[in-house]
Amino acid sequence: MPVHKPALGVLLNVAVFGLLLFPPARTLIWWRAWLLLGVVLVAAAATLLVVLRDRPGLLSERFQPPIQEGQPLADKVMALSFLAAFLVQTVFVPLDVFRFHLMSRPGPLVSGFGLALFAAGWGLIGLALRENAFAAPVVKHQRERAHAVVSSGVYGVVRHPMYAGGALLAIGLPLWLESYAALLLASVPIATLAARIMAEERFLRRELEGYGAYTERTRYRLVPFLW
Repeated sequence: MPVHKPALGVLLNVAVFGLLLFPPARTLIWWRAWLLLGVVLVAAAATLLVVLRDRPGLLSERFQPPIQEGQPLADKVMALSFLAAFLVQTVFVPLDVFRFHLMSRPGPLVSGFGLALFAAGWGLIGLALRENAFAAPVVKHQRERAHAVVSSGVYGVVRHPMYAGGALLAIGLPLWLESYAALLLASVPIATLAARIMAEERFLRRELEGYGAYTERTRYRLVPFLW
């Protein structure tokens, strides 16, 4: 893969968050959003440089679109639903902060905790990518890559650590940007992730040898000791 493509991927992550936050806010004077973009830049670059540089096959997979050939219909629906829900939630944050003011704002400790959750979400996704060479953005059986069950590292704690990281992003972002109303909206993308997990596990039990036994060893799907 050309060197410029991963670099563009990092910048694209930053640009997407910027476009979702600043135009609805109608201002660039929003230091919390700028700091969030800095976290996205550092986290995305670190993931590519540290986690993915030795996994060219995985790197290529991560740059594939969210809808692919051979992907189950249920996963296509759930993938697009999650993306739509997360985008709507993110756009709602500046609308609430600068226009709607639907609820009181989180205090400094709570909002700071939100930034920590957001960074932890990126970190958890990075750990999952480092551990799982088959972490494609869609559900499919990667026969050409000798697809096998991964049960080490964070996959020994929960079966879907990348989705757990995504849930932390959905919770941490509105807290840091000071919108309790948008935090309530986080229930929509998180519920979509839960539905996608159920559909994904039915597919993997059927198609991937050893996945059923893995679910017996690693009991929790998303949150340890809860679900």
